[in-house]
Amino acid sequence: MTTAPSPHERVALSLARQGMMTHLGVRLVSATPGQVELALSYSDKLTQQQGGFHGGAIGALADIAGGYAALTVAPEGMEVVTVEYKINFLNSLQGGEIRAIGKVLKAGRRVIVTSAEVVHIDADGKTSPCAVMQQTVAPVPQTY
Repeated sequence: MTTAPSPHERVALSLARQGMMTHLGVRLVSATPGQVELALSYSDKLTQQQGGFHGGAIGALADIAGGYAALTVAPEGMEVVTVEYKINFLNSLQGGEIRAIGKVLKAGRRVIVTSAEVVHIDADGKTSPCAVMQQTVAPVPQTY
């Protein structure tokens, strides 16, 4: 009898298959049932015209953190896909890194509702709010 992977293992294995997240350099910080934290270090490849983190990078990190939080509560043999999300950008800051903490708000059989908070952490460890997101995710059968 095989044992189900831990939430951390399940997220790490899926994250390794994500070409875009690998390309961006997203790192898994933690994964527990219903919550995932991801990090993304500042790079000039992730900026907008004013030098701050680009909204696309912030949104991608929030989306994936919420989606992986949903994956931690989805049944074995299922993956998840984003149905929709709404994000509010609060700041676009330079340097350091951004971290997104995705949390499951409600897990149903057909949809899972999550939220994510994105914070900026500067070189001195000071945190500033960056974005907040709410998301709807759907469980789908694994295809690999």
